[in-house]
Amino acid sequence: MNRFAIPVFTVLLTLCAAAPAIAQQKFPVIALTAGMNVIQAEVATTEAQREQGLMFREKLGPNQGMAFLFGAPAGVCMWMKNTLLPLSVAFLDANRKIINIEDMKAQTTDSHCAQAPANYALEMNLGWFKQKNIKPGMTIEGLPQ
Repeated sequence: MNRFAIPVFTVLLTLCAAAPAIAQQKFPVIALTAGMNVIQAEVATTEAQREQGLMFREKLGPNQGMAFLFGAPAGVCMWMKNTLLPLSVAFLDANRKIINIEDMKAQTTDSHCAQAPANYALEMNLGWFKQKNIKPGMTIEGLPQ
């Protein structure tokens, strides 16, 4: 037997066991509004929280999402590595107006980018913005300054 087999197996077991714990990370939740729609959004403000995002989640409620706060306008791109759910992302400017909306396939590393410097991004279930008739130019209320 290879003397490295047990440590490698142990490391893999540890990583597999850690994934559900990572998925259970708690984020603060705020209420946002998009037109007449109320959203319960988890908020990712730190670099580590933004990197984690909605990775490993197996479900997301119909009006639940995640808001990403970048602090200052920036060229922002999102990807879906280790994200099990297909999502739509709206990129927003400093005035909380939607710049553009992109649909993202689960578990891909394709880049989905803001078409202008963004202060925020809001991820929702795939197609949520389209179903609610939320479009670029509209404002999302409730995001912190």
